[in-house]
Amino acid sequence: MPDPRGKDPGESLTGEELARVVALRHRLHARPERGGTERGTARLLADFLDALRPDRLLTGIGGTGLAALFEGTSPGPTVAFRAELDAVPVREEAALPYRSQNPGLAHACGHDGHAAIVAGLALRLAARRPERGRTVLLFQPAEETGEGALRMLEDPSFAAWAPDWCFALHNLPGTALGTVLVMPGVFACASVGVRVALNGASSHAAHPEEARSPAPVIARLLEELPRIPAGFDFFSLVTVTHARLGEPGFGVTPGEAELHLTLRAAGDEPLERLSAAVRERLLALAREAGLEASIALREPFPALVNHPEAVQRVNRAANDLGLEVVAPPGPFRWSEDFGHFTARGRGAMFGIGAGLSTPPLHSPAYDFPDALIPIGVRLFETIRAHLPAA
Repeated sequence: MPDPRGKDPGESLTGEELARVVALRHRLHARPERGGTERGTARLLADFLDALRPDRLLTGIGGTGLAALFEGTSPGPTVAFRAELDAVPVREEAALPYRSQNPGLAHACGHDGHAAIVAGLALRLAARRPERGRTVLLFQPAEETGEGALRMLEDPSFAAWAPDWCFALHNLPGTALGTVLVMPGVFACASVGVRVALNGASSHAAHPEEARSPAPVIARLLEELPRIPAGFDFFSLVTVTHARLGEPGFGVTPGEAELHLTLRAAGDEPLERLSAAVRERLLALAREAGLEASIALREPFPALVNHPEAVQRVNRAANDLGLEVVAPPGPFRWSEDFGHFTARGRGAMFGIGAGLSTPPLHSPAYDFPDALIPIGVRLFETIRAHLPAA
């Protein structure tokens, strides 16, 4: 990658170290696991970390999570760097020698690469312990469902390791390799899944007038709910992700239906306002049609809010390495449960370009670029070096 300052952002990893970390990523990539079930992924990483002899290595945090602790030689802050363990339900199409061996699952979000970067940082810390404080390397389960961060934070075994500072990165396809995107405040949207069940009464298909069918209500909801965000002065979005009306067949006027939505907004309070508006419209239409309605919330994600001091540390590290730094025009639409970490202390997530031609996240053709690993390791290492003494 061209570097206008003549520095190599990946210079901290030797060729042998980089080869080890890339091989680790390929093994992780070949064995993707769904969130909450990442036992094989955790074992691979635990074996890699254990060989580096951290001061402590904890397993089973919040389910399948890991934490490796490297103590400094003098007192100082505790800083955590987090990566994720889980894969996504995507059928991989990339023709890779290390392609997914688990049909219907793939590391199409790059969590294998994020984990490899934090593992690479572990190699550097094993070679040279931090001068002060402690560094905690976290490998978190179940990020995709918004459950893993909170489970780790609430695990009693993690309490003694609570960080003063916490950092994470996420690769961004479509952005030049190594470009850093970061800003203070809301970095990624809050979101929640909504499951709606509508129940009326069925009838013979020859006599639809005898039914209380949710079909007209479903039709209106599909049209009206995505329009609700237009009434707000903040970014918000309603996405219909699933709809089902009755059962397949031709002889029954359906009496029940199900609708799944994802709501997202640029902040926790805006999401609450959006959720209230959606709920009000759902219940009003169901009531008008004489239907029973139940609403359940699933997979909530808080807004990810970056602390300004943590963002300063990211900016300084990127500038020192000669990497381009860009402030995004607003919060990213996707959600990240790292917001649970930043809600409890000074922390930041930043995006890092994965290359202009890299397929998009969650695409069947996506594969994390190995060229990003040494850049990510060097960034984390430099962030750690610039933290204050207390």
